[in-house]
Amino acid sequence: MITPAFELTQDPDFLTVKIRVPYARASEFDIYFEGEDFKFYAKPYFLRQLTLPGRIVEDGREKASYNTDEGTFTIQLPKEVPGQYFEGLDMLTSLLAPKKSRSAKPLVEEIAASAELSEDNEEEFDWEVEQIPYEESTPPLQHPYGFGNLRSGVFQRLQDELSDVIDVKDPDQTPAEERRRKRLAAEAAKFEPDHYLADFFEDEAIKHLLKYKPWWIDAHKKMTALQGESHQEHDSPAFVVFSEEEREQMRKFTNKSYLLDKRSRHHVYLGLIDILLAYCYEICVNEGDKNVESSWNIRKLSATLCWLEVSFSSIHDVLVSFGRRVLCYPLYRHFGLVTRAFNDTVMILQLGKAAVLKCLLDIHKIFMESDPAYILNDLFITDYCIWIQKVKSKKLAALCESLQKTTLSKSHMGLELEELEAAAVLVQEEEKALKAAGTVSKQQLLCSESETSDSEESSSTSSSETEGSDSDEQESSTSEDGEINSFQGTLQEERTAPLIDCNGLRQGTNTSAMEVADGKSKVSLQSTTPLGKLVEELEMQIHSAMRLSEQPEGLATAGCISQEQEENPIPEPDRFSEDAAGKGNFLEVSPKPDPFLFLCSTHEDED
Repeated sequence: MITPAFELTQDPDFLTVKIRVPYARASEFDIYFEGEDFKFYAKPYFLRQLTLPGRIVEDGREKASYNTDEGTFTIQLPKEVPGQYFEGLDMLTSLLAPKKSRSAKPLVEEIAASAELSEDNEEEFDWEVEQIPYEESTPPLQHPYGFGNLRSGVFQRLQDELSDVIDVKDPDQTPAEERRRKRLAAEAAKFEPDHYLADFFEDEAIKHLLKYKPWWIDAHKKMTALQGESHQEHDSPAFVVFSEEEREQMRKFTNKSYLLDKRSRHHVYLGLIDILLAYCYEICVNEGDKNVESSWNIRKLSATLCWLEVSFSSIHDVLVSFGRRVLCYPLYRHFGLVTRAFNDTVMILQLGKAAVLKCLLDIHKIFMESDPAYILNDLFITDYCIWIQKVKSKKLAALCESLQKTTLSKSHMGLELEELEAAAVLVQEEEKALKAAGTVSKQQLLCSESETSDSEESSSTSSSETEGSDSDEQESSTSEDGEINSFQGTLQEERTAPLIDCNGLRQGTNTSAMEVADGKSKVSLQSTTPLGKLVEELEMQIHSAMRLSEQPEGLATAGCISQEQEENPIPEPDRFSEDAAGKGNFLEVSPKPDPFLFLCSTHEDED
């Protein structure tokens, strides 16, 4: 027989059951309901029994209809107490009748491990069995794990998949306290300060991830708004909607009961928080999308799944374990993600067990699609999906309140995060100071370089000017030297020229030569007639101009020499000679006499 797909809804007066039977005959079906029981049959579909959360009654108001296009039956059943709210109508697994043949024997065997035996089986005791005195012995597998610590010996048969699923080695022979010690040592060895500080200072990507809003944030806002408007109790299905795939998952689960002692229940609740924290982190960092790392993130961040941790003593221990693992293993290691996962878990618990179940179903699907992680479904997630549907909402609300009151800070991590951050900030400030000092020195260096370049430019300019002036000076000195040389040549000519005494006669050995030359010139000049007379007159005027003037000693000579030194700074030439009387005779002789000058001077003399 096929278990049909179904869903239950309600209003204040009726409970509505919608059953999908596309291949059934609409003319052949049976419906049975009484009190809390409901049964449906339409070949080949058989809904054997639903255990309802409230009582229904047959009073003539019940209705049934069939939609041929959709192939669905819709049945309305009146409530025995009008206005009563039926809680947990979306918990489909818990509504299905338990299958005793599949669950009774394992439950008895699991409960035996918790030493809570019933005396119902005393009739089966074999009195003929040899009696042995009781001795407390240690069984080879005394370290249970899994949901409610009900499993053991699983990993002895799965050694190949062990390393890909959990971190603890040989869990069947490792006590709970030793698992805890090894876990803490592994986390301390895995913590990388550089990775943490990189995410702490360069947190742009993390800020972007923290802006993501999963589905439970909007549902929580709606719930808070409705609670403020009405005092009526609202169950989470009003805000949490299951997909058809999720409903199919719930229908496939085997409904069973869990008899747990107080310590085991305590571990189950704490483990639930641990698993939800890891799931919230995964949803946040991947923004709701699934990838190949999703199953790794969830099982790696949950010590319950990765280390089979059963030694949590409080909610604070769970938060510390989760926080340490977030800062040691995944890609994004930021304390802000720990706080975000904590707040999201509080919201999910406040929404009720429907929201918790929706998250567990998603985890179940993720692990089912991962080859080694499916073992964790058998150990934990499937049992959590069945168990949560039967948990009372008041206990879940109390758990949420306790979680909300718990505080978590960086100092609780045991990784010296605050000291590490303070040291990093100090180093960063020092680097900024050094960088600022380097910038100032660089600016000063640039200024000094610019000043040096300016001075070099000015010096080059001045040097060029100096070179220009030097070249000008050289040119002027060259011209001056030329003048000086010409003047010195003139003086030399004057020195080598025959001196004339006071009577106009030449002195020295060259007198006769000059006379012969003068004679020749006279002859040559006199031979030219009409110009000859003019030349003779000019010669006479020249001879009259070339007279020897007598002046007071050193007066006229000093004036001429000082004027020549101002114009041409040359060594003082020997221009005058002294006679026997000690008087200086100044001789003005020009090697190339200017006739016009002589004419001017002649006219002045005549005047």
